[in-house]
Amino acid sequence: MKEATGELNMTVVTIVMIGLIAAFFAIFWPQIQEQIQTEWTDTTNNARG
Repeated sequence: MKEATGELNMTVVTIVMIGLIAAFFAIFWPQIQEQIQTEWTDTTNNARG
């Protein structure tokens, strides 16, 4: 029974961590995407001269 409880705890921890990572990306993805687009535009403009 102890082993089953340990496995359940690890499963819960894993699910919570996946949820936290997903929430992080859901919150910050627009900012990350905007920064990537800005850098891409700057690089393209500098390459054109």
